[in-house]
Amino acid sequence: MMSIKPTELLHRYSLGLLLLSLHAVLIWGFETPLQKAFLICHYGFFLLWQPIWRTRQALSLYAAALFIAGGLLLVYFMSWWLMAFWLAGLFGLLGGRVFSILAKNRLAYLLATSYLLASLLLWVVPKLLDADVTVTEFLMMYLLPLLPVFILFASKENHDSPLPPTLDFFYTLLLLLLAVILVLGSFVIEASSGGNYAEVLIRVLFGLAIALFVISWLWNPRAGFAGIGQLLSRYLLSLGLPFEQWVKNIAELAEHESSSKEFTQSAMREIATLPWVSGVSWNTAESNGELGVVSQHHALLDFQGVHMKLYTRFPLTPALAMHVKLLTQILGEFYEAKRREESMRQNTYMQAVYETGARLTHDIKNIVQSLSGLCRAAELTGDEDNERLVALIRRQLPQLNQRLSLTLDKLQAPNKVQNRIMKLETWWSNIRQRYQQTQVAFLSGPIPELDIDDEVLDSVLDNLLQNAIEKAKNETGTIIEVEMSIGDKLCIEVTDSGKAMPQEKAETLFKKHVSSENGLGIGLYHAGRQAGQAGYSLSLVNNQDGEVRFRLIQVS
Repeated sequence: MMSIKPTELLHRYSLGLLLLSLHAVLIWGFETPLQKAFLICHYGFFLLWQPIWRTRQALSLYAAALFIAGGLLLVYFMSWWLMAFWLAGLFGLLGGRVFSILAKNRLAYLLATSYLLASLLLWVVPKLLDADVTVTEFLMMYLLPLLPVFILFASKENHDSPLPPTLDFFYTLLLLLLAVILVLGSFVIEASSGGNYAEVLIRVLFGLAIALFVISWLWNPRAGFAGIGQLLSRYLLSLGLPFEQWVKNIAELAEHESSSKEFTQSAMREIATLPWVSGVSWNTAESNGELGVVSQHHALLDFQGVHMKLYTRFPLTPALAMHVKLLTQILGEFYEAKRREESMRQNTYMQAVYETGARLTHDIKNIVQSLSGLCRAAELTGDEDNERLVALIRRQLPQLNQRLSLTLDKLQAPNKVQNRIMKLETWWSNIRQRYQQTQVAFLSGPIPELDIDDEVLDSVLDNLLQNAIEKAKNETGTIIEVEMSIGDKLCIEVTDSGKAMPQEKAETLFKKHVSSENGLGIGLYHAGRQAGQAGYSLSLVNNQDGEVRFRLIQVS
């Protein structure tokens, strides 16, 4: 079996020994040297148990002076009044541990608080009032000492720990105030009325019960008033800095700063201005740095990729530590949002570059195919048709050169949109001449005087016709027709008599990139987007074997 050191035994049973030595002082008094010796023992056991300060490091001069001063005050100035307030303080400290969820031996603390409250009301307060204690003497002498004895066997908590003990300050303060109200209330009422102490005590207890009931109802009422609990929660969230002001400042920084690096640096400067902060150091994926002065008290915080070390002027209390974690978590959320915003901007930029490059690639591809058509016409033309060939080249080359220049301009400045206006009749004549050596048939009625953006129509029609021509190479006998009708709005339809497009591909056409056997599969996708930006609608209106029809119609 593992041996237990004497100091560990004292630490483990310090609570029971604390109450037993206190009981001896209460029964025998504190006037003679022997009685003062019991008082010193009681104070020593209190120092072993006390839940305020505990560490394995050497005792500082300030802490030593504070403990010595407390012992001298108890030994040389002890009275029943001081004893009453001493018991009230112990009752608050022990009661605060009862409400702590980390208290392992809750039963021992319940017994200890019961002992202290009974001793205070049944023994100490009657001594202050010079009341008859004959009735309570039997309880005090023979029954109440059983509680500390039972605590000696029930206590299993190890006090030899390097971590600071858990103490709920709010509950400790509340129980201390209740004990003080019990003592002073009983004394004042009995001294002013001269009534029986038992009656006075019952009145005070019932008065406190009613007051606590009212406070509990006000804490969280069912209708109307929001409740004291909400007001207290708002106060706790505003320790050291108003919570709403902090969120507002961080939101303004997130709105004004353009990058996550600048936002982090500005937020750290905001943290360094807090009155209880002496310095701060941080480390993120984009930046790191330090501000202020390094102190011995610090807290390590890590939220959403923000690694921060916060130096404070004094040790952080549990409530303030929770407050700091909440504020830094808000900072981490804003930082992560700023990073996502930067990532989205970068993705949007890359998407724009990609789509611009893909669209311009198809424009150049269409121009090259038009040049290939002219070259093919030159190869097939005999000497007797040289004049017609020269006339065709003279008409088409300037247009192709203009289209190529416009495409290169877009490549250098893609954000600058330049509309190229042309008469509809002229554009229709040019595109017929461009495809006159192919199996494409052009149909139209009378063409009115109408201005159009020929760049958009050229790009869309070239995509549709080149796809149809490639399709006709694999499907013999395919007829391609281009029909233009002008009613209220301009409408151009491209129809081929080949096989229908697969249904799954037809459903996603113009919505996303689709696979293509002869190209990148993105020509019609960008043609549809380009048409939509220019006020047209491109759609597949018929998809069946023998009739595959695309329609380009003006919508605005």
